[in-house]
Amino acid sequence: MVLFCNQITPKERLMLDENNQQCPVARALEVLGDRWALMILRDAFDGPCRFSELQKNLGLAKNILAARLKLLVEAGLLAQQPASDGSAYKEYVLTEKGRSVFPIVIGLRQWGERYLFTSGESRSQLVDDRGQGLETLQVRARDGRVLGPEDCRRQLIRHS
Repeated sequence: MVLFCNQITPKERLMLDENNQQCPVARALEVLGDRWALMILRDAFDGPCRFSELQKNLGLAKNILAARLKLLVEAGLLAQQPASDGSAYKEYVLTEKGRSVFPIVIGLRQWGERYLFTSGESRSQLVDDRGQGLETLQVRARDGRVLGPEDCRRQLIRHS
């Protein structure tokens, strides 16, 4: 059964919110769960971006792009700075917090490459500074073992 937001009572919504307050995934999705936020960050990994460049690359309406950029700046993932060419324009650049999203985007990219393209279909590829493809990301234990979902569990950590 699928429930839409308007089918959930205020009490049920509060319970969902309370259940997710301690979940890092739920909190991350508040900032990163929007398609456009991740696409903006993807483009920002290539270097400083102007509003007009992002709009052209993403084909996004100005009001939606402005709202997403505002969210990403307020969340501390992007910063606005004067254009590197000395013009009157502003550019958006990744902050340290924004750069830390890189493995998430790589994981999504690798999942998409594996499951969403047919054999022989054209696609973009991310390569390193030597032109080599990237290794597939893996989750590892501190001792180096590769872990799957069956090897992990959620645990609540209480801080006083």
